[in-house]
Amino acid sequence: MLFCFALDERVCAPFLLPMNTTPSNPLSALDARSREIFRELVESYLQDGEPVGSRKLAQNGKTGLSSASIRNTLADLAAMGLLTSPHVSAGRLPTQAGLRLFVDGLLQIGDLVENEQRDIDARVRAKGATLDQALTEASSLLSGLAGGAGLVLAPVHESALRHVEFVPISSVQTLAVLVYEDGSVENRLMSPPPGATPAALSEAGNYLSARLKGRTLDEARKDILEDIANHTSALDEAAEGLITKGLADWAGGPPTERTLIVRGRSNLLGAVEADIDLERIRYLFDDLERKKEMVSLLDQAQNAPGVKIFIGSENALFSLSGSSVIVAPYMDSERRIIGALGVIGPTRINYARVIPMVDYTARAVGHVLDRLTGK
Repeated sequence: MLFCFALDERVCAPFLLPMNTTPSNPLSALDARSREIFRELVESYLQDGEPVGSRKLAQNGKTGLSSASIRNTLADLAAMGLLTSPHVSAGRLPTQAGLRLFVDGLLQIGDLVENEQRDIDARVRAKGATLDQALTEASSLLSGLAGGAGLVLAPVHESALRHVEFVPISSVQTLAVLVYEDGSVENRLMSPPPGATPAALSEAGNYLSARLKGRTLDEARKDILEDIANHTSALDEAAEGLITKGLADWAGGPPTERTLIVRGRSNLLGAVEADIDLERIRYLFDDLERKKEMVSLLDQAQNAPGVKIFIGSENALFSLSGSSVIVAPYMDSERRIIGALGVIGPTRINYARVIPMVDYTARAVGHVLDRLTGK
């Protein structure tokens, strides 16, 4: 479902968001004055992180209302569950439901300016960069520009292979180097069979490079194993054993083994303004270490194209840290979703800036995929 991020449809942006707005507090339940006061309060909170009072809103002069009138409207918004107050005498803060309503219905988003687009293109789409390098750069770039931690989920490799090489590490370990046609490289440790000499490693690598070139592991596995079983591979016993073990070890690669690139954790500490913020950051650091759950979260972004936003406890992983995640899938030229990237930070992250940034970076990574695969 498409949502408009502004009261004026001329500045709407077609981003896809989760369909989890609070049904008991639809935007249509607010009159024009309540919407404007609510929007100003949330924008002020997102800018400086401080509770916002009626006096501050009245001094801004945008609504032309008295402090008393604004105070009554804030009380109504709080009764609807959109605002809360940390202390009796403090100003108001948006609740999680309030932030969701703001993001889905009132947030104004524009495109990135040209110099920001050029910066992203120059760093992510650097000439000669591999996919791994582009993804790492995307994570670092997002963390630096967005002020949170950059997240990138590398794809499960289903692309064709270009080259395979076995490198001896020790008497009990061998490194298998798999080079894919999209320019990415995987290094996998394995235990070689007895008698696997350097000559056998070289022979096995040459054989696999020839048989796998232009094909995926799944596509070629059956033919290779039949070749070895029928003794038509012209390989010695040690090389055959190495290949057989390698194909067994590489079968599929479960999603939990996918590479998760996280950059900019230190940026999260910059938002700490109180002990409660520090405690939430500790929880968030713990969350970032739970790779399986993080991979699962980013996989949710691959259900459909477009930017998705998870606020606070909308995702169980961040129920304690109260964080927001803005994430988008990256796709190849055939519109196949390959992976996902995004930014994680406090719930008062700069949504208007980060959303188009994540969207544009995902498209830049897609261009890298096309270049590496010659499309």
